[in-house]
Amino acid sequence: MEKNQIRDFIENGSAVLGLEFGSTRIKAVLIDSDNMPVASGAFDWENSLDNGIWTYSLDEIHNGLATCYANLKKDVKEKYGVTLKKLKAMGISAMMHGYLAFDKNDNLLVPFRTWRNTITGEASKKLSDLFNYPVPERWSISHLYQAMLNKEPHVKDVAFFTTLAGYVHWKLTGKKVLGIGDASGMFPVDMKTKNYDESMIKKFDELVKPYGFGFTLKDILPEVLTAGTAAGTLTSDGVKFLDKDGDLESGFTFAPPEGDAGTGMVATNSVRPRTGNVSAGTSVFAMVVLEKNLSKAYNGKIDLVTTPSGELTAMAHANNCTGEYDKWIKLFGEAIKECGFEIDKPKLYDSLLGAALKGDKDCGGCIPYNYISGESMTELSEGRPLFVRTQKNNFTLANFMRSQLFTSLGALRTGMDILFNNENVKIDRLTGHGGFFKAQEAGLTAMASAMHTPVSVMETAGEGGPWGMALLASYVVNNDKKSLPDWLDQVVFANSSTKTFEASKEDIEGFNVFFENYTKGLAVEKAAIENVQ
Repeated sequence: MEKNQIRDFIENGSAVLGLEFGSTRIKAVLIDSDNMPVASGAFDWENSLDNGIWTYSLDEIHNGLATCYANLKKDVKEKYGVTLKKLKAMGISAMMHGYLAFDKNDNLLVPFRTWRNTITGEASKKLSDLFNYPVPERWSISHLYQAMLNKEPHVKDVAFFTTLAGYVHWKLTGKKVLGIGDASGMFPVDMKTKNYDESMIKKFDELVKPYGFGFTLKDILPEVLTAGTAAGTLTSDGVKFLDKDGDLESGFTFAPPEGDAGTGMVATNSVRPRTGNVSAGTSVFAMVVLEKNLSKAYNGKIDLVTTPSGELTAMAHANNCTGEYDKWIKLFGEAIKECGFEIDKPKLYDSLLGAALKGDKDCGGCIPYNYISGESMTELSEGRPLFVRTQKNNFTLANFMRSQLFTSLGALRTGMDILFNNENVKIDRLTGHGGFFKAQEAGLTAMASAMHTPVSVMETAGEGGPWGMALLASYVVNNDKKSLPDWLDQVVFANSSTKTFEASKEDIEGFNVFFENYTKGLAVEKAAIENVQ
């Protein structure tokens, strides 16, 4: 669309908005009639460790939402000369899992417990055994049951619990609902009914009956909705919550709130069986849409969730990805500045990550561990970032940076080996998105080497989840009765530009050598956790 057309399109209230709460950034993306981004806004934030719990306060959530939206409005005004007053549709997405619990008066009972916490091991194991189904530590039901096992006094007052996306959607629309993808990370869902698994709900209720809480699980879970279903409208109270200027008109349609896994699948057109995507940023996870169920439960290793339209999907998730090398790059930037030079952040990242391409294929024996937090995939409850080498290693900047990229994918590879080797899962296309791929060649080389499969990035990869959420919102009001996979193929991605990278045999063999050393060296990481406080 031309600039004047976009201006009129926005002014007429035809634009669609997606907003996603990521781990380090909240981002909003406005799309046009071609479903392409035309404006954006963002707000940077960080989780905090409060009494051993990774969390964001409600004030941070509220302020982050309003500031992100304000920055979007500013971008619209600067680009098109109009004030954003009307929207056709909107959707909220966020980091999946975690625990936001409220009483009957809608008061938050305990600080938000995010996906990053690894404090629910006992609950995770017991529920996985009870259901014969993987229930990871991150899942909302694990947090609820662990609170019961811990005899936390707040549990008796729980009237509703949800995810971050579900909470923000509730504040904007008054509706306690979730998209099926996000819901499948709270509690297992039934592929046939597209709802929570009734048999497992009964097992859970029977398990906790002796506690005498007076509620059943159904009473306190959000309603499940699939993609394309209208999930409420912006209320007048929601306007006050979102737009501090009060310019935005209420009444437009919302999509079901989704998790970042679902929006990543949509943004990479990976919602059909045999397609997959890798979302790599602060955390990293690979999603593969399955042709059939797995032969067994891989508790703590492979999650089973769904696409936003309800297709069974295997997820290999690692808590740690780019967070540690971000800190190293920041340190190198400080060193450059201390020497009297200035370098902007994009050039700093491009230069240092690009250096990885010059490194030895196996990183010269350098072995870092990027465990800022615990890592369920490798069975470590805490993290200690480490860098390990021997005196004979080829310790160069190129090898250091290559090893930082490779270690970002170490825990993920552990999970993917299960899908490829144990379950013989077939995949036709693996598409990447997220901050890891901003330095495209370096990120693609590392990912393709680790995954042993060609990896693609789309021209819209930088937009990621917020754009995926905008597409889901557009799908609600513009779907023409097409299925989500058909709508994405025929409407959104019909003419998309894609870059695909296939790792060389030498790159793959180099990663395999690195990964073997990485796996052996986990004993060092474990010892650091036990002995360094």
